[in-house]
Amino acid sequence: MIKKPLYVKINFNISKNLTYGYEGGLTLHPYHLIMNKMLKRNFAFIPIEEVVTKMNNDKIQYFVIENDKPYAVKRGKRKSDINYIACQIVRMDCPLKTALDYLEEYEYLLVRDEAKEYIGYLWKESLMHDLAYELECINAYLNTILETINESCTVIDGNQNVIYWTKGAESIFSVSGDNIIGQPITKFFKEDQLEILHTLQHGKSVYQQQHFPREDLVVMINSNPVMLNDKTIGAVVAETDITHVKKLNEELHLTSEKLLNLEKQMNTNGLAYDPFTLIRGNSPQLKSVLEKVKKVAETEANILIYGESGVGKELFARAVHAIREKPEAPFVAINCGAIPSGLFESEIFGYEKGAFSGAHQKGKKGKVELARGGTLFLDEIGEMPLDMQVKILRLLQEKTFYAVGGTKEMDVDFNLVAATNRDLKQLVAEGKFREDLYYRLNVVNFTVPPLRERASDILEISNYFLYEKSIKYNRPIQGIPPEIANILLHYQWPGNVRELSNVIERLVVFSNEGAIHLEDLPSDILAAVPKEELLEIPKDLPQSNGTQLNEQLEYYEREIILQQLASVNGNKKICAKNLGITRATLYNRLKRLNIDV
Repeated sequence: MIKKPLYVKINFNISKNLTYGYEGGLTLHPYHLIMNKMLKRNFAFIPIEEVVTKMNNDKIQYFVIENDKPYAVKRGKRKSDINYIACQIVRMDCPLKTALDYLEEYEYLLVRDEAKEYIGYLWKESLMHDLAYELECINAYLNTILETINESCTVIDGNQNVIYWTKGAESIFSVSGDNIIGQPITKFFKEDQLEILHTLQHGKSVYQQQHFPREDLVVMINSNPVMLNDKTIGAVVAETDITHVKKLNEELHLTSEKLLNLEKQMNTNGLAYDPFTLIRGNSPQLKSVLEKVKKVAETEANILIYGESGVGKELFARAVHAIREKPEAPFVAINCGAIPSGLFESEIFGYEKGAFSGAHQKGKKGKVELARGGTLFLDEIGEMPLDMQVKILRLLQEKTFYAVGGTKEMDVDFNLVAATNRDLKQLVAEGKFREDLYYRLNVVNFTVPPLRERASDILEISNYFLYEKSIKYNRPIQGIPPEIANILLHYQWPGNVRELSNVIERLVVFSNEGAIHLEDLPSDILAAVPKEELLEIPKDLPQSNGTQLNEQLEYYEREIILQQLASVNGNKKICAKNLGITRATLYNRLKRLNIDV
């Protein structure tokens, strides 16, 4: 029983038996943040007997506890009147809807944290104002998000009226937001071209699906229904223009077919080349790999090629193909990291006519079918989407597949070579690559060594690229000066052979009067090679005019070996280690170059 202070009129307002708030599990609801912002924290608890003496601040809401039940204290019309109003206690994670239901019966809600400490209260009379302000804040955030993103994003309500239309949508569809917002979307587009209507009507989500809203436009869409209390109240669609990517893929497909036809013609005319001739170098590391390639290529086992980016894994895959396939057999390469996930299945397996709106009337053969009777090369296999890995696994196990939109199972026979610059075992451990596919691919494998581990190949490869780029730009170059050769030998080449090719091309582009210059090397390469590591190669090397490439290479090689021997006081073991070759190789080269030590 609440005790009455002297000379004070007391009124009680208890609407029902008091309960102690939301007793659900501690699951944070998105609206708890809103409720937290609406909490009023200007409150204090006072003993019931001190209500009259301590209620001296009109800016503070006072509460009392009587029989473990909280009451809000309010003055009546007269200063001597004191009203005690029963309160509902709720937890901080109470959903906003539950709080609003309580406020229909209670004027105050006291809010407690997990430790059951009171942290604030909600007041019915100010709630509408607070909610209106929070709604304005949310709308401001949402508008800023939509104005910030580049992609097309469209939102419609349950009546098919457009309520959000981003700048990206304006750019793709050439319809301004001022014209379309508030209008039915069917006023601007045909119903059969609107995937968002299908989502609204059927409540189904779409992810990474090709769509053709116009004959000249291809977009990749994600679409989701807007759900409230298990009811669809609208739909959202995000669209990315992939028209250009689609055209490039079509051109790439046509080019691949032309290339295959050219290769067939070359083979028919006896003009086929040996792919091993494009793999430059004579280092022991490279020769060891080439021996493995020759062995595994004599089988039809799946082959997995490991190697850093830029080492030339495709050249090794082509070498395998040339050894174990017939001259007319196709070699079809797919870069798994370059195809958008939404296009992957149609690129790999092809599609039937009418598979989706805008599809080619005759359908399209996929890479798998093009590789029939030859080699399918899956480059960067570690980048393949997980959903496609399941289908590739079935393809490898059964050697059958379905084209997109097709109902007929197709048989196909090919040999598989895959390549990656990533640690597939680690990807398997991280759940990013299927273990069963890994073991299916990893029947036999080999690793292409990075360029830094076969330094003795650098000059040979450099001179090959110099010759190739000189012809490309019609700029005859006399040769690689010793100071440049010195730096090329000591740089670590993180980009491997591809980076070396780019550097040589840069030097040729900036060349003048038939010479390449040290200052035209990229600054990061110059900075990465400490001066103390450079060999002191004499600058009076013979000019390459009229000198055969092999003679130039031998001269460079002789000078490099002599310098390295001098730097280690003639220790052949250390010299061979520094040069990245075996002692047997060093002895053979000493003999061939007539170096007497």
